[in-house]
Formats: sequence, C-alpha cells, structure tokens
Amino acid sequence: MITPAYVDTMARYNAWQNRSLYRAADGLSDAARREDRGAFFGSIHGTLSHLLWADILWMSRFDGWETIEAGISESASWVADWVDLRERRQEADTRILAWAGAITQDRLDGDLSFFSRVLGRQATKPLDFCVVHFFNHQTHHRGQVHAMLTAAGAKPEDTDLFVMPDDAGEPSH
Repeated sequence: MITPAYVDTMARYNAWQNRSLYRAADGLSDAARREDRGAFFGSIHGTLSHLLWADILWMSRFDGWETIEAGISESASWVADWVDLRERRQEADTRILAWAGAITQDRLDGDLSFFSRVLGRQATKPLDFCVVHFFNHQTHHRGQVHAMLTAAGAKPEDTDLFVMPDDAGEPSH
C-alpha cells in the first residue's frame, strides 16, 4: 500500500505544516486561539491539543512511545498551556521524523495489534493502513486549524504537498 519513502515524505509534511500553523497561531492572542470557532474540537488550541494527543497515541502503538491515559473527550484540553503545547508538538514532530526515517518495508507490510478505545476492544489492522490513517487524521485536523486561523486573520503557509520545501523535515532555526 505505501513505502518508507511515503512515510518519510508525510512525516516531513507534518512537521512543515505544524511549524506553519503554530507560527501563525503565535500571532494571535490566547483568547483568540481559545475562541470556539465551531470546529469539532472547538478552538484552534483545542484542535491542536487533540491532534497532538492523537499523534502521541498512535506513536505509542507504532513506536512504543509512552501512552496517554486521557480519553478523546479530554483531548482538546489535554495540554492547557500554549507554550507547553508548542514545545510538545516540536518534540513529537522530531520523534515522528526519526521513526519515519527508520521504518522498513517489512514492518509496513506487517500487522499492528492494539487496544482501540474507540472500538472498546483489541484490534489488529495492517500497519500500512494505520499509518495512512495517522497521516490522514493529521491533514484533516490541520485543515480545520488552517481555516480557523485564516478566519481569525492569521496567515499560515500554503498547504499544497508539491510546494513543500526540500528541507521541510529539518528543525527551524
């Protein structure tokens, strides 16, 4: 279904887009970031907190990261402080890039067994399918945040994959 090159590309895209969104959100007041804008997780901050929560949950399954005890209903408020959220996002993106750089085709072609809180039971799915879901989930919620930021007057970067800079996976200075 997918290759290690796809995983690496999407991890770089994730890091690039997150940097763009957080830079744009940094220009807003805390009240503007927390304003309920009608998205599923309410606000810019809430949606970004949920997204980090979900990424860490999936990475606990993919790469043995420490799992999160908070449930999905708590995910929008999981990281309450903006600076803490931004720092945790940067750390997670660095770790996702490292994982993506080490993934093998043999691993992608295998299965993933995990406890699904959504299903309330153990689940086994093809790993490549779960990885596609992981990146799709990120893109979905980042699209919501991009729209909320734009409506709030902030200016995040373009989101088109084909314009991603070659150095998108490198830390920003």
